[in-house]
This record gives sequence, C-alpha cells and structure tokens, in this order.
Amino acid sequence: MGKSNKRKGEGQYAPLPYGLLKSDAWRSLSGPALKVFLELHTRFNGSNNGKLVLSYSEASDTLHMGRASVRRAFEDLVEKGFVVLEKEGNWYHRRAHEWRLTTKPVQKLGGRQPPTNDWHKYRA
Repeated sequence: MGKSNKRKGEGQYAPLPYGLLKSDAWRSLSGPALKVFLELHTRFNGSNNGKLVLSYSEASDTLHMGRASVRRAFEDLVEKGFVVLEKEGNWYHRRAHEWRLTTKPVQKLGGRQPPTNDWHKYRA
C-alpha cells in the first residue's frame, strides 16, 4: 500500500504559494482582508468557485469584525485582484453576493477554466 501525503484528521487545506505570499498585492492586504480571503477559501469545495456565498453580515458575525471593516476588506481584496464579485446580492430578497477567488479554477459548462490570478497585475 502506497504512502499517502495526507495526514489523518487534517482534512482540506488552502495552499498559499510563495509567489502569492511574497507579492506586493498579498503583503499590502489588511488584516481583515486576509481573514475574509481565508474564510472564502473554507467555502471553496473544488467546483463552486464563482458561486462562493459570504454576506457582509455573515462575515461580520463569523469573523468578529464590524460590518464597515468587512466591507473595506472585500474592497481591498477586489482592488488587489484576489476576489471578483460575480453576482451582486440583494438585501430585500435575502440573497448574498457570490464571489470568485482568482487563485482557483472555475467550473463552467464548457469545462474547467484556469485561475486568472488577477493579483499578478497589482502594483503598489
């Protein structure tokens, strides 16, 4: 029986390549933006990128941050190319925004599209 690279009990993980961690875009993110980015990663299951649901209210409650901080965190992530708003939510219809991580592939009808990694374009 072959040796597995996965340790028992660890479950999924979010790989963060050194190129990303050493980028100007990553290093300039605020602390709240890092928390929101990682929370979005926990919602990615391999095939739902572009449909990641996280409302400002839920992020505020889950991450113990004020709503204004959450809003600024999302703005920071969008500006620096880590997330894209794919579908705007509607408060009256109780529908949250749907997000796409640019670091992950997207499953579309025509097949799997590679990550866009828009953060590469960010210049401080």
